[in-house]
Parts: sequence; structure tokens; C-alpha cells
Amino acid sequence: MSTRPKPLVAGNWKMNGLKAALSEVSAIRDAAAAGEAGRAELAICPPATLIAAVADICKGSSVATGAQDCHARESGAHTGDLSATMLKDAGAAYVIVGHSERRTDHHETSEMVRAKAEAAIAAGLTAILCVGESQRQREAGETLTVVGEQIEKSWPKGASPDSLVIAYEPIWAIGTGLTPTPADVAEVHAFLRREVERLLGGQGTGVRLLYGGSVKPSNARELMAVPHVDGALVGGASLTAKDFMGIAAAYKA
Repeated sequence: MSTRPKPLVAGNWKMNGLKAALSEVSAIRDAAAAGEAGRAELAICPPATLIAAVADICKGSSVATGAQDCHARESGAHTGDLSATMLKDAGAAYVIVGHSERRTDHHETSEMVRAKAEAAIAAGLTAILCVGESQRQREAGETLTVVGEQIEKSWPKGASPDSLVIAYEPIWAIGTGLTPTPADVAEVHAFLRREVERLLGGQGTGVRLLYGGSVKPSNARELMAVPHVDGALVGGASLTAKDFMGIAAAYKA
């Protein structure tokens, strides 16, 4: 009988956070050390300007540092971009790829996302691969078709439970306050588990499947209890230690 993977609660700060926000990172680190996250692993994905500072603060703690994107190439003439090896060198252990805001605002295709995930894995990072449907697609009954196609086309070579995390973020729930019902989340995550096991075989049971989209302390415990939900990718609520740890507290005994 397989055991559930160790939960991961990752904070995506998006385009938020100046040096003054590093006090929140210190507070998260200290709360984690005090056992406030229970059995969950924590990760903070700040803007690129703060990656090295966050990694320094969290060094030797149970809180990992992540990045929000990477380029598919290791180096070259790509002004303004950062490679996975650069992120690793700055202290990152995770990198988010394929977030809906990147897919929409930067017109990233699933093929581009796959290349980024493969670059992350090659650099020794764990890729947090995001998938999710729009409100129109959900209303048309296309959720599983859309998510399945994103998984299929974005799936990186070399994926393993140690190098890949999948995050389901329904686009219509990101930053809107709207949240799918636990039954809705359960349907998608059960589908994702089947797809991951199809693509990775027996190892698929060990790949962590995160839920993201208006996760907050008030609904975290209910959402984290859904079968095949192995943690959360948290947006706005990850900007303060109080709210982020309030979500992580879903994993306290």
C-alpha cells in the first residue's frame, strides 16, 4: 500500500516584495522551526531580486527557496531572462513553470513549458508544473480535457517524484476569492493522479499534486484533506507569515 507524499506548501509571491518583506521570510522560517507547519515542507518563491536573500535567511532551515520562472536555455543572448542554473546558483531548490499568468501574459505554450521544466530538472531544481482551466472551459465541461492536454504536452523528460511537482490552479479561482468545491478539486486531482501514474508508472504515486487558487487559512484544512491533494501553491496569502502559516497549519497534528 502506497503512502502519501510529504506535503508541500509553496508560496508564489508573484511581482510583490521588496527588501522590507524579508522580515516575513524570517517569521516563516522561525514558525516552521517551532513546528507550526506540522509534517509539511515549505517553500517560498519570491521575485528574482530576493531569491538570494531568501535563500540566505532560510539556509539550514526546513524552508526551501524557489523561483517563479526560468529560461529553457542554460545561457546565451536572452536579455532579462534567468536560466535554471542561475537560479540554482542563487540558492533556489524549486522553480514554477507554466503558471497561467505566464501562459496568458507571455503566450507560453505547453511545449515551451516542457522545455523549461526539462531545463529545471537538468539543473538540479524541482519543477512545479502548473495546469488549470479557464471559467469558459469549465462551464463548457472541458476541464479534464484541458488539464489532460496540458499535462501531456508539458510533461518533461527525466521527471521523477523528486524533480517534479504538479500544481492544479483553476484560472478562474486565482486571486478572485472563488474556490472550487472539494468535490470539484477531488475530481481533477484524481484525474491528475491517474495521468501521472500513466506517464510515470509506479513512481507516479510519489509525485506531489498541489492545489492552488484562493487558498487561505479559512479553507486550507478542508482543501488539504481532499484525496490526492498533497499541499498547496499559495498566491496572495503567502505574502504574510500569519496567513501562510495559517495555511500550513492544516498539516499540524
